Amino acid sequence: MSRTTVTTGSLKVPGATLHYEVRGQGPLVALVGAPMHADHFAPLAGLLATDHTVLTTDPRGVNRSSLDTPGHDSTPRLRADDLSLLLAHLDAGPAAVFGSSGGAVTALALAVAHPERVRTVIAHEPPLNRLLDNPDERDAAVEDIIATYVSGDVAGAWTKFMINANIPLPDFEESADGPAEAPAEPDPQQAADERFWFLHEMRGTTRWQPDIAALRAGSPRIVVGIGKESAGQLCDHASTALASALGTEPTYFPGGHIAFLDDPEGFVPRLREVLRGD
Repeated sequence: MSRTTVTTGSLKVPGATLHYEVRGQGPLVALVGAPMHADHFAPLAGLLATDHTVLTTDPRGVNRSSLDTPGHDSTPRLRADDLSLLLAHLDAGPAAVFGSSGGAVTALALAVAHPERVRTVIAHEPPLNRLLDNPDERDAAVEDIIATYVSGDVAGAWTKFMINANIPLPDFEESADGPAEAPAEPDPQQAADERFWFLHEMRGTTRWQPDIAALRAGSPRIVVGIGKESAGQLCDHASTALASALGTEPTYFPGGHIAFLDDPEGFVPRLREVLRGD
């Protein structure tokens, strides 16, 4: 992959200061996550930047995007407003937005609140409890995850998170060489971002109720993406329900929930196809 110049900047928005990065030249594509930030999308952004202008950003309260009032909750609508202001700041015309997980919820909220800013939304595996058959049970599971984290049992909170999402847990069995090494302690920024996710981002993201009528009637093209290896997971069920509510079929991508990070080279050809409308 050829090296691409990265321009970094910051933008003051109501309640926060956002860190953002821009690469490449061509049609504008924004890559957004929650809680994942710009660094997680950098490999994919570098691949797309050969023929696109690519915007990545740290969502409010995460990594380099600071809050005026620390501990203020992050909601999909707030993040959508932030993204709208970033797109207006770049003045590059309506964007295509690829959002994954909580970032997919942000992208859908953007299409509802600021449809003039976006031409295509690719919502890759949004965790939308409101669209599932048992939303109250799913909300209760999220509250239990948060309470477990607050109690100080970080590993237990992540275990419950993975079980709730129906994502296979890592295999911690001993190898022939003895026990596997314990995971490294997170650095202070990673720990702060983790805390923000559990306490101030997870609840609002998973409980967001999409305005199906607005999404169906709006001008942006809405694509619901699902990883081929995500069958049976919470986000597979939520994404399938969203596509059905919108009267469309899901669009399948290679890999699982974070395939864009695990294998960006394998992910980008399919993303390019979807961006073109193939």
